[in-house]
Amino acid sequence: MQTESGPVALVAGASGMVGTELVRVLAASGDYRRVIALSRRPLSIEAPNLANRILRFENLENDLRGLVCSDAYCCLGTTLRQAGTQQAFRAVDHDLILRFARFAQAAGAKTMVVISAAGANAGSRNFYLRVKGETELALEALHFRSLHLMQPALILGSRKQWRITEMVGRVVMPLVNPLLLGRYERWRAIPARTLAAAMRTAGRSGRLGVHRHTWRALRTLAQPVTAAKPRL
Repeated sequence: MQTESGPVALVAGASGMVGTELVRVLAASGDYRRVIALSRRPLSIEAPNLANRILRFENLENDLRGLVCSDAYCCLGTTLRQAGTQQAFRAVDHDLILRFARFAQAAGAKTMVVISAAGANAGSRNFYLRVKGETELALEALHFRSLHLMQPALILGSRKQWRITEMVGRVVMPLVNPLLLGRYERWRAIPARTLAAAMRTAGRSGRLGVHRHTWRALRTLAQPVTAAKPRL
């Protein structure tokens, strides 16, 4: 909802690798009167238009009662290894994402931008990709005016939690990326900063309907914000 004073962005998962980059981008962009960043721990970012709300996502509706927003950005997610079980993974990457989406919609959000995954498919035999695909379909069923499903493959950047696959990826993927052509292009790695910039552009694009963005589209969306930065 567009308020008299200007739009408000709501960001879930703000303390993660992409979420932190996204909050920086949104707070500095001038697009929003206020950026409300939801996280489980305090952020190290400060800006005049930034409000960091620390909460347990289990208490989302009670802790944020009365909140109003225009656009919602979701950076929530985990890995099978971190979650420990398939059930715990689904509780975050499906159930919690949908819970946030429903809350944001009730708070006035007409635009939703969500990090999904390259290869997301509700019919996949791969559990991870199947859950991502099922989450996408469930988000579509909420009928946001604008829904942007960001589908990166490996996301590169500095995490608070060390992941061996991403450490290897930071070394290998700059060499492998140019070899991934045609239908394999969507599997190219992308920096977290580029993904965050793409999310901001998608959220403010005004495009109606459902849009899925893989590697090439993500790079294109990021260009207005990160044109001076080198990319993979």
